[in-house]
This record gives sequence, C-alpha cells and structure tokens, in this order.
Amino acid sequence: MSTLMSPFRSLFAMAALGLGLASQTATSSAIAGPVADRVQRAQEMRVCIWTDYYGISARNARTGQLSGIDIDLSAALASDLKLGLKYVESSFASLIDDLKSDKCDVAMFAVGMTPQRVAALRFSRPYLASDIYAVTTKSSRAITRWEDIDRPGVRVAVQAGTFMEPVMAAALKQATMVVIRPPDTRERELEAGRVDVFMTDYPYSRRLLDNADWARLVAPPTPFHVLPYAYAVKPGDDAWAQQVDDFVARIQQDGRLQWAAKRHGLSEIVRGR
Repeated sequence: MSTLMSPFRSLFAMAALGLGLASQTATSSAIAGPVADRVQRAQEMRVCIWTDYYGISARNARTGQLSGIDIDLSAALASDLKLGLKYVESSFASLIDDLKSDKCDVAMFAVGMTPQRVAALRFSRPYLASDIYAVTTKSSRAITRWEDIDRPGVRVAVQAGTFMEPVMAAALKQATMVVIRPPDTRERELEAGRVDVFMTDYPYSRRLLDNADWARLVAPPTPFHVLPYAYAVKPGDDAWAQQVDDFVARIQQDGRLQWAAKRHGLSEIVRGR
C-alpha cells in the first residue's frame, strides 16, 4: 500500500523563519526605495494578479469583470494609501520576474510562500493558508480516497508554476505527474480522461465544487502540506514592504479580511482571526 506523504515540511519551516527575519528587518529599517518613490510620484499602485484564480482574482470570461478576495483587498489597500489602482496580469510561473522587472509593485493573488519565492521576494505576514487537495470525477474508479493517488498507472496533474508542482514531484513515488500549461487546464484534462486526478488548493477546489456537478474533492486524512499565503514585493524597498505588511495587520484586526473571505467562501482558510 502506498502512502502519499509530503517531504517539504522542513523547507516550509525554513521559509517561515525567513519571513520572520525579513519582517524584523523591515520594522527596524524602513528606508524608502524605488518602489515607494515611484508609487508616490505616480499616485498609482500596480497590482499583479492571476486572472484565473477562483475566489481570489478571477476574470469573468463573459463580462470581463474581476472578482475575488484579493480584488476587494487590493482596492482596500489602494484606498488606505489614497492611490489609484491598476491591475497587471501575471501568473505563478512569471511572478518573480514580474516583480523584479517592475512590471508591478505588489503581487496580490494569494501567493504561496514556497522556499524559492521566500528566497527571491519579500512577503507580508500571511493572511490565508491552504493545504493541498485532490480533485477527481465522481465516476472515477482509480481514485476513491487519498491513498489511491500514488499508485502505479495513476496520472496526477498539477498546474505549471504552482507550489503543487515541486511538492508533488517530490512526494509521488509510483504515480506519473503531468504538468499542465496554458491553454490546457487541469479540469479539462481530467474531464477528458487524460489524467485521473489533479492537485490544487482550497480556493481553486471551490471553483469545481461550485460549478461542476461531475467533480469530487478528495481531502488528505491528515495535514499534508499546509502553506501560508501572503502578498509579495521585490526586495530592496523596506518602506514599501512595511506599508503592505501594515495593511495586512490592519485588515486582520478591523474585520475587513474576515468580511472579504466570507464573501468569497474562504473563511475556512483565513489566518490571523
């Protein structure tokens, strides 16, 4: 019998330690840098989002309207700072390059704090945290429980660039991992029978459970790889990093985070309640 286990918990702990040290540095040395200066001169905040993240920062294909917890909260941050707001399309695969090349000033789309990202970027304190979940079809005979995932012949899909990709690459010993890249989608590959299951987080799982009557969620029997989500900025601007972190602290205290999470069905994964 195969037991699917995550080998990344020690790396996760190192990432959390790195965040704590970064937060201490920002608190003790809030030196204005190029991002804070640019934002103030332009009176505009450019926010990187991934527009296919259900409940977080999704664009309606029919109307073009954006919705999600981080659409609400990015508007709240802009309002707090009295800045205009411009959205910039990004993705988890391009996130680090987009921030470091000044394509945007802050990434606000529930960015998982992986060790690679923590090493390359500055993060706010976490505001959400999600485990990894599996999604399969209700008619699947291959996958009926979590333990069925890592078995010979099982095809396990992950989205390219998400934190599920390195986690599952390390965790799977017998199953075959299939990396999905746009324009393909995990749910289309699953529905077509080209994969048996795909791995995702809590927000994205809600997309299928709310909209697809053929989908079934498989949760790990015990915590598998719980990852905190935060907002990210590029290194080198303590003042800007501190403003973003202070905003998260405010919304955790004044109820705005809980309100936005409830509005988008994410109350179960709120941090700092």
